[in-house]
Amino acid sequence: MHNIGKIIIISGIIIVVIGLIIYFFGNFFAWFGNLPGDIKIKKENYSFFMPITTMIIISIIFSLIVYIIKKLFY
Repeated sequence: MHNIGKIIIISGIIIVVIGLIIYFFGNFFAWFGNLPGDIKIKKENYSFFMPITTMIIISIIFSLIVYIIKKLFY
C-alpha cells in the first residue's frame, strides 16, 4: 500500500511538469495533432478529426513512463 502513494505522487509531479511544458512552450508543440496519419475531414456542415498517429505517440510515451515507474518502485 505504501508504494501506491509514491506512484500517485510521482504521477502527479509528471502531470504538473507536462502541463508546465505545454503552458510555456505550447507553440513548440503546434505540430502535435497535425501529424501524417491524423485524419481530418471538413465539409460544409460537418467536420471530423481522428488523431491516430498522435494517439499512438501519446500511448508509447505513457507506456514508457509507466514502465519506468514500475522499474523504480517494484
